[in-house]
Amino acid sequence: MSTSFLYTAMPLWAVLVSMLAGIVIFALGEPRRTARTVVNLAAAVVKLVLIAVMVDGVRSGGTFGFRLPLLPGLDLVLSADALSLLFMTLSAWLWLLTTIYAIGYLEHGRERARFFGFFSLCVAATMGIAAAGNLFTFFVFYELLTLATWPLVAHRGTPDSLRGARTYLVYTLGGSALFLVGLVWLYGIAGSAEFVAGGSVAGLDPERDADLRWIFALLVAGMGVKAALVPLHGWLPKAMVAPAPVSALLHAVAVVKAGAFGLVRVVEDVFGIEVAARLGGAQALTVLAAVTIVYGSTRALFQSDIKRRLAWSTVSQVSYIALGVGLGGPLALVGGLVHLVHQGLMKITLFFCAGVFAERLGIHSVGELDGVGRRLPWTSAAFTVGALGMIGLPPLAGFVSKWYLGLGALEAGQPWVVGVLVASTLLNAAYFLPVLRRIWFAPAPEAWPHPQALGRVAFAALAVPPVLTAATVIATGVLAGLALSPLGWVELIVARSGR
Repeated sequence: MSTSFLYTAMPLWAVLVSMLAGIVIFALGEPRRTARTVVNLAAAVVKLVLIAVMVDGVRSGGTFGFRLPLLPGLDLVLSADALSLLFMTLSAWLWLLTTIYAIGYLEHGRERARFFGFFSLCVAATMGIAAAGNLFTFFVFYELLTLATWPLVAHRGTPDSLRGARTYLVYTLGGSALFLVGLVWLYGIAGSAEFVAGGSVAGLDPERDADLRWIFALLVAGMGVKAALVPLHGWLPKAMVAPAPVSALLHAVAVVKAGAFGLVRVVEDVFGIEVAARLGGAQALTVLAAVTIVYGSTRALFQSDIKRRLAWSTVSQVSYIALGVGLGGPLALVGGLVHLVHQGLMKITLFFCAGVFAERLGIHSVGELDGVGRRLPWTSAAFTVGALGMIGLPPLAGFVSKWYLGLGALEAGQPWVVGVLVASTLLNAAYFLPVLRRIWFAPAPEAWPHPQALGRVAFAALAVPPVLTAATVIATGVLAGLALSPLGWVELIVARSGR
């Protein structure tokens, strides 16, 4: 194996390192706790190193890729461009922190080998989705993600967990069936579906527009299930029966983000925004995203359970990405893509904190949060940063996303979208500010619902990740002007796309 192949095939190694870690963890079994922890953390660190090398290479104009012919005209392609590395970097960083968090969360849990084995397979699938160089490869890893995530949603084995997992499986497999029909149809008329800036099908005869319109709808529906677009969102709130680390994965890194990332690839690199607009698909996606943003925020307002409130917030917030892509202009695209990172950072912070509240004090509902800021000040401060970021308070990360989306809406001649953003911001404030008031200003109860003592290592594993992600939410907003900030990297992506 040549040195040049070892270097250029780094997207493949980024996938395999987590896949091999999962296999090793399954083989180690339940008793080998220390070995399992070492494998988990080592794989996460190695992945970050691989991605750092690729970021440096792509920034300098280098290329990374791996192609495996499977059938005539059907190749498994993994590559690293600026867009894929945006998603890979987010996933790798948050997965390292989620691994640390899950080690503490599951200290006294059962079936930890099974959990972390499938956990690693989810990492591998997400890396494959990020690095996919064509729609077929994307589909392969998209399905692997569904199958690897289902056991995590069902991990607790309770009737509610199994019911939530079944709902998740029905929705996602239904979406995959629509995706597969669109994929086969597209390959039938185009011969391939490579991810190419400007769209790989942009050169097809306009006489094919009727076919392309249906294909676009099928692919968007297939991606829209995982991205929780209305009316395909029903699985997400029900999946909140999963453990907190799994909820964090679903909302910030893996499933919903994979669907949103897929929408970006379909619009930008398969159809191209010009073709998508000509077909009416871009406009339809914009309207659908706007409806989802307002609907999800409205439903969040009426949820008393903390995780369900956060779940409906995700339904709303992830659609900012689809909104930016559908609007089509460069500023809107910047806003949508940078929100892919910012939403992940903010939402994982909130879910980490919700898990700490539940594990330390037995708090599950908003009404039980009175005075918790004096009992868990660092966790409460992290939750506050995440919530204010979601509202869009400057200079936090969420403000940057909304600012560019608003400018992009005006640039695209769609001022009504600014009204959607304002409405969403007001709704965000309506369902987060009362929570913050309870945390910091309401008197604490005489006793917490179910206080639990944790060991020092478990407590640190739970407490440190949300503080780090909250600090990242602040840093990505304050330092947005730097070239290697999420905003700076997204501007590089948009510039290289020719937009």
